[in-house]
Amino acid sequence: MGAEPDNSWHKSLASVLEWWDAAGVDMLVEDEVRDWFAKPAPLRPEPQPEPAVAAAPAALPQTLPELIAWRTGEAAPEAGWHTPLVAPAIVADPVWTIFVDMPEPEDTETLWSGPAGALLDRMLAAVGLARDSVQLVPLCFARPLTGQVPADAAPRLVELAGQFLSLVQPKTLLLLGHAATRAVLGPEAWPPELRLHDVNRYETTTQVVATYHPRSLIERPAAKSETWKHLLLLSRGPSL
Repeated sequence: MGAEPDNSWHKSLASVLEWWDAAGVDMLVEDEVRDWFAKPAPLRPEPQPEPAVAAAPAALPQTLPELIAWRTGEAAPEAGWHTPLVAPAIVADPVWTIFVDMPEPEDTETLWSGPAGALLDRMLAAVGLARDSVQLVPLCFARPLTGQVPADAAPRLVELAGQFLSLVQPKTLLLLGHAATRAVLGPEAWPPELRLHDVNRYETTTQVVATYHPRSLIERPAAKSETWKHLLLLSRGPSL
């Protein structure tokens, strides 16, 4: 006599159906028949917003008074340095243009009012010039707390200084110190040599000489003799 077939799966299925019926589920929840063995469709990535188009940078001021007003305002790169913004005086038809790195620690309203400024005045007097005959152009309009030009701000500061120099259109340009020299002639021009550079960059041909910063001369007086040669080279030309 053969064994009775095992139909226990019928009982299990009936039990499941009874459970769903007791839960109140007595109909299909979808109108369409679902293929439960089909692979799920890939999830669609959520739409990303279109990247914002960067606004074109505003043009730099085209006159010295406008540029200086902008460089001492809230939009200046140095505005958040928490040190005084010191603007140079505008000199009409300067004999020399002098490019410096930053204000001195003593400066609050006048650029280069301390010991380094006094030494600069003596350097100018030695070649027959006075402060009111030269145009000072600072790379930084405020002095960083570290006393060093911040590396992240340097490219923008160099660009702005270039605009300042283009508005001055200097025929003769004296670079004081490493930061000013690097910004105009590049790092290979330091330490300074007894050399006159011709630079065609600031809306004119400019004769450029680099020399030591007055701060360095105060600390290392032995370099004054070399600086004196640089001043004579810029003042009298390479015929010396």
